[in-house]
Amino acid sequence: MDLSNLSLGDLRNLQDQIKQEMKKREHQEVAKAREQILAIAQSVGMPLKELLAANRGGKGSTVAVRYRHPDNAGQQWTGRGRQPKWVKDWVDSGKSLDKLRV
Repeated sequence: MDLSNLSLGDLRNLQDQIKQEMKKREHQEVAKAREQILAIAQSVGMPLKELLAANRGGKGSTVAVRYRHPDNAGQQWTGRGRQPKWVKDWVDSGKSLDKLRV
């Protein structure tokens, strides 16, 4: 399809038609996938909710707070993952991370 000969208005109209068709097809694909999932659940004799929850792990355990801001107890960090901004600012100001240990 050669689009170079179309006017701007025609291109916009075509764009709108494409968006509508994409939405329509996405809905069709979701409906088809839903039907397939339900068929699988029925074939193994399980309710859909039970089938979907079967492989989920339990909620991870809560990790204890290791660091707390001395002036604002609401600012806490477990020591895992990326340092929060307040911890980074604390260390960047030359203060020891050990002073924040709980």
